[in-house]
Amino acid sequence: MDLRQLRYFVQIVESGSLAKASRQLFIAQPALSQHIAKLEAEVGKPLLIRTAKGVTPTENGTALHHHARFMLRQLDQALSIARQEPGTVHGMVSVGLAATTVCAVGVPFMRRIREKFPGIVLNVVEGMSGHLAQMMRMGQLDLAILFSRDAVPDLPAEPLVEEELFVMLPEDSDLVPPRRVKLSCTDTADLPLILPTGIHGLRRRIAAEFEQRNLALHVVAEIDSLSLLMTCVRDGMGATIKPMSAALLEGRMREGWRTLAFSDAEMKRPNFLYSVDRERLTPAAAAVRSELRETVKQLVNSGTWKGVNLL
Repeated sequence: MDLRQLRYFVQIVESGSLAKASRQLFIAQPALSQHIAKLEAEVGKPLLIRTAKGVTPTENGTALHHHARFMLRQLDQALSIARQEPGTVHGMVSVGLAATTVCAVGVPFMRRIREKFPGIVLNVVEGMSGHLAQMMRMGQLDLAILFSRDAVPDLPAEPLVEEELFVMLPEDSDLVPPRRVKLSCTDTADLPLILPTGIHGLRRRIAAEFEQRNLALHVVAEIDSLSLLMTCVRDGMGATIKPMSAALLEGRMREGWRTLAFSDAEMKRPNFLYSVDRERLTPAAAAVRSELRETVKQLVNSGTWKGVNLL
C-alpha cells in the first residue's frame, strides 16, 4: 500500500470533497481520483460515497481513516525522532485539555515547554472530556487530562489533582447574602443557575448530587462555552457551579468573583493524566508528560491554582 494514497485518502475525507482536497494537496483532481481508485482496488471495498455535495466515507472508509491518521502521525513522529540532533528532544506532541484545565495550566505549561524544550511543537486541543477521551482512543492525542479513571480503560492514567466544585457568582451579586461563605444544596437549588448541557461530564456530576437529595435545579440557561458561561454569570444573569479554575486567566485569579463551598456535600472532581502506552510514547511526549505534571504541582503548591488537592 502506497503511503501517498493513505495521505490523499485522509485529506479527501477531512476536506469533504475531491476538488477541495486536490487544491490543498496541489494535485490534479483526475490524478487524485486514480490514486483513490487504486486504493479501493487494493482494499477490495468501496471507501468513499460520491454525491453532488461532495464525498463521505463508507463504513470501511471510516475505519481506514481512523487507522490511517494514526499510522501517518506515528510515521511523522518516527521521522522527526530520526532527524533530531543527538542530545536534543524534537517532535510534535498533542495534548487534550478541558476548558477549565486550560484556564489553570495552559499558559504556564506552554511557557515551560517553550523555555525547556524549544524543539518540541505542542498541539493543544481544548474540548469536552468525552470528546478528548474519544480522541485518545483513536490515537489522535498523546496526552490528555480527563476526569474519570475509566475514561480510556486500555491506556495508562495517573491521578493528578482533585478539584472542589463551588457556587460561583460576582462579588456584587445580591443572589446570596454577602456574609455567606458556604451554601447548602437546598439553597443552591433555589438559585438561577447557568450550567453546561447534559452531555458535559460536570453537569452529570452536579445533577447526580442534587438528585440524591430529591432537589430540582433551577437552570435558566445551558452553555457549553466556558467563556460565554462565565461572562453571563459576571453580567448578573445567574450563578454557576464550577471548579475554581473557571475564574483563572493565564494562571492568575480574576478579580470580582465569590466562590462559595457546599456546606452539606462533597462536590469534588478528580483529574487524571492519560498517555499513550509505553511502546508509542515518544521521547518528546514523555518529556511533555513530565513537564505537565510539574506545572500542575508548582501551580498547586504556590497557591496559584486554588480549590484543588494534589493526588
